[in-house]
Amino acid sequence: MEVIYITIGVSVVVAVFFFIAFLKAVKSGQYEDTYTPSVRMLFDDELVSEENKKNQE
Repeated sequence: MEVIYITIGVSVVVAVFFFIAFLKAVKSGQYEDTYTPSVRMLFDDELVSEENKKNQE
């Protein structure tokens, strides 16, 4: 029965740690730019092809 109490205590500590890390990431503005990643994936091929053209010249 003591193992259950230890497991619950450790899981609560880990959950609090991840919650604090999440709050720190939100406050630092990590999740504010939701538009750029979706657009960047559309233009990745064009950037690679431009780099290949520069390398071939």
